[in-house]
Amino acid sequence: MGKFHLDSEDLSIADQIKSLSDDELLDFWEETQYLERFLDEEFSPETATTVDYERIILLELHVRTCMRSFGAVVPNK
Repeated sequence: MGKFHLDSEDLSIADQIKSLSDDELLDFWEETQYLERFLDEEFSPETATTVDYERIILLELHVRTCMRSFGAVVPNK
C-alpha cells in the first residue's frame, strides 16, 4: 500500500499521488471521501483544514487516462 507523508516538505500531495499505482490511488480517494464525511460531521467548517484531494486525484487519473489513450506507458507501481 502507498504511503503519504503529509509533513514532507520536499513533496507536495500531487507529487506523492503520482507515485501511487492506480489501485492505491483509488483506495486513497475512497479513504479521503470517508474522512471528509467524518470530519464534516464532527467539526464545524471553520475549524476544518481542507486539502483539495479530490481535485488532485481526478487530475492525476485524467493525466493517466490521456497518456494511455496516446499509447504512452503509465507506470503502475
